[in-house]
Amino acid sequence: MRRVRGRSAFAIEGRGGGDDGGDGGRMRFLRGLFPRGDAHDRQSVANRVRMATDALPLLLLADLIVAAGLWLLCRSAAGGAGPWLIAAPLLAMLAAGAVIRLVARRGKGAPAPERMHGFVALFGMVQGLGWSTWLLASATGLAPSRWAFAAVAHGGLLVVTTLVFAPVPTAALALWLCLAIAATVALGPWAAPLLLPLVAVAVVMLGGISERSYVASRRWLASAAIALKASLLLGEFEESGRGWFWETDDRGLITYISPQIAAALGLPADRLLGTSMTGLVLHEAGDGAGSGAGERTLGFHLATRLAFSEIAVRAAAGDDVRWWSLSGRPAFDEYGNFLGFRGSGTDLTEMRRSEAEVKRLASYDSLTGLPNRILMRRTLDESLRDVAGRPKRAALFMLDLDRFKMVNDTLGHPVGDALLRQVAARLQRVVQQDGQVGRLGGDEFNVVLPGIVEHNRLATLASAIIQEVSKPYMIDGAHVSIGASIGVAIAPDDGATADALVRNADLALYAAKADGKGVHRFYEPEMHASAKDRRLLEMDLRGVMSESGLHLVYQPVVDALSEEIVCFEALVRWDHPTRGSVSPADFIPVAEEIGLIPQIGEWVLRTACLEAANWPDPVRVAVNISPIQFANPALPGIVLSALAAAQLPPHRLELEITEGVFLNDDAATDAMFARLKAIGVRFALDDFGTGYSSLGYLKKAPFNKIKIDQSFVRGAAVPGNRNAAIIRAIVALAESLEMETTAEGAETPDELALIRSLGCSHIQGYIFGRPMLSDEARARVAGSGKLAMPGLLVTRDPRVAVLRSATIRSARGTEPARIRNLSRSGAMLECAIPFRPGEAVTLDLGHGKPVEGVIRWADEDRVGVAFDEPLEADQMAPQRLVRAANG
Repeated sequence: MRRVRGRSAFAIEGRGGGDDGGDGGRMRFLRGLFPRGDAHDRQSVANRVRMATDALPLLLLADLIVAAGLWLLCRSAAGGAGPWLIAAPLLAMLAAGAVIRLVARRGKGAPAPERMHGFVALFGMVQGLGWSTWLLASATGLAPSRWAFAAVAHGGLLVVTTLVFAPVPTAALALWLCLAIAATVALGPWAAPLLLPLVAVAVVMLGGISERSYVASRRWLASAAIALKASLLLGEFEESGRGWFWETDDRGLITYISPQIAAALGLPADRLLGTSMTGLVLHEAGDGAGSGAGERTLGFHLATRLAFSEIAVRAAAGDDVRWWSLSGRPAFDEYGNFLGFRGSGTDLTEMRRSEAEVKRLASYDSLTGLPNRILMRRTLDESLRDVAGRPKRAALFMLDLDRFKMVNDTLGHPVGDALLRQVAARLQRVVQQDGQVGRLGGDEFNVVLPGIVEHNRLATLASAIIQEVSKPYMIDGAHVSIGASIGVAIAPDDGATADALVRNADLALYAAKADGKGVHRFYEPEMHASAKDRRLLEMDLRGVMSESGLHLVYQPVVDALSEEIVCFEALVRWDHPTRGSVSPADFIPVAEEIGLIPQIGEWVLRTACLEAANWPDPVRVAVNISPIQFANPALPGIVLSALAAAQLPPHRLELEITEGVFLNDDAATDAMFARLKAIGVRFALDDFGTGYSSLGYLKKAPFNKIKIDQSFVRGAAVPGNRNAAIIRAIVALAESLEMETTAEGAETPDELALIRSLGCSHIQGYIFGRPMLSDEARARVAGSGKLAMPGLLVTRDPRVAVLRSATIRSARGTEPARIRNLSRSGAMLECAIPFRPGEAVTLDLGHGKPVEGVIRWADEDRVGVAFDEPLEADQMAPQRLVRAANG
């Protein structure tokens, strides 16, 4: 409420002003007689005028009755006043009253309340003048014996008129003033000193009473407005559902409750009336822990009549879990008698659910639903210590997905997210109840295994996880294949604290990824040095591009028949200032992890094209393109820019692509092939047979060549090896698709002869040269274009250095010998007989099965023997060799 000079705005006594401009306290009665039409009085004036006008028919009827009585009295009196002295005033009063009545009933078209107040006062004057005429007529036209009847009639009429004009005191005063003047004229001058003071007192009294009535009316209107506004606001508050109200009697029984709560409980509101307030609350769910604290607290306050605020209780709402916050205070009457409780309530259900959701999100991964890093750390801490703080045994798996980054970069984040969800489901399916699976972020997961420390059991579980995760996935119609690497640490041997165990499991994970990925490794103390070395290598690799630390070497690819160089494969090398030459097998995986492959790949492409421009026209250059590069929409532009900068014809550039690009075997892959093919470059499918995709892409991808991986070439010439059959099948497949074939890794003449016999069109391997610098490559293609082959190399199985006794028999006799090294296909030994190449011999290795062979070379007391039939695996077993040596 607005305050003015320390008082309420409705306290009219403190408000100055008036028509006279003097102190309002002296002439307050004038405001009661002549109210102003401000906002505070307008409604009160309108109500007063309406009360007066509604009673006008009664007053006019009284006028008509009195006029009829006076006419009868005057008619029977001798010499009485004429009828016009009675009829004329009556007609004037009736006409004026009818006009006032009609104007007041016009509704919206009626004058303002203060103007109607003046009209009613004017009607009071008309009424007073009419009565004065009747009074004078009675005084002069009636016999003294009939004055009593006239006085009674005028007195009754005065009472009725005063009652009608009471709401409008100005009209009553106008009436009285006219009557006082008429009485003075009729009774003589002696009546004036008596009547005028009485009129003055009446004016002051009526004005004061009216003024106080206005003040009371204003206060009532203000209170009513406030109550109405409060009622509307409370109603809207209840309807909004943000809160509700309740009331009980002195026995704690409900006398009022908001309809919204009754609807929430599924009951009509009248059924809740008269029931106990505590019956709305479940006894066992007050604090959410089954202790009933909320219900007991509410009952305590109701019983002890103590105010309470925001008590959290669970509502008795059937199966639907709802929570309320209740507040209340006791109510007393003016005599201090306890009436009951009044209070409010709010619904905490959504807030409780939000709190539960926030708590869940704080502990669980939103994508996979697995426990997140925080909860997994808490789980690990609990697995390492019991309630008494004593150490417990546990194991920790740190798991990282292989090739996930490539999937995310090529297929997009939505597919990556779907893949992570499927991986999480598989991990839980494999681990089951043995441990807790969690996601740390990105493609990193971990598994806490309380009480499981046996190496064999952990190794079996890790292998099962890798096998399950590595199975193909079907996502949005595309086949996706990834792998997994796992690092294992066991507490307390590998760390007694969570921090130590996590660090060492991470080191084991790094070792697993360094060993080719797709494997698991247990932590070993030596891994600390390896991890430190890897971090230093990563730091050095980040600056290698700016320091020009990389260079290219070129390995020749020759025609299988003419042995002429047709292509060089560009291979990147890194000469470290302190490490020396760093193998690509060491730094390429690191470059993939830190995101340098696109930058390195573009540099290799541009450098190789510039160098190939110096070679004769038929010689091509082959450049490896990673799946990440292939998924880059800017690759065709980069290829065009590199060709244009080197002025190299497109047909002399061969892009070698692995099967990894077909992870995204969709329209984008086909479009990329089409754009590159339109440039005119050639395509070679690298490392064929070692990937994870099907052969279906060969029927639509525009490859010009298939490169047979060296793992199929090495050892293919050894009798009994199945690699030759695999090479033959690949060559037949390529020929049917009108593609060339390149056999990688050829090192010996017999491997070369086998490759040629199987129909391979091109050969790449050490037999024709190792990767060479650009100057040497230029010199090679500037000459005849042919490469000299070492003539003494033969295919042989890996040899094992041993020192053991044996017996050698030949046409020269039997002689003891000592074996220096041994393989499945031959051996080197020392003996005293001077053998010559080509002689047949028989060796007794001591296991009861003689081995036939032939002398291949002889050098003083050492000879090399080639076995007629390869040794069996059990003949090469270390325990048999030891027993034979000891024998």
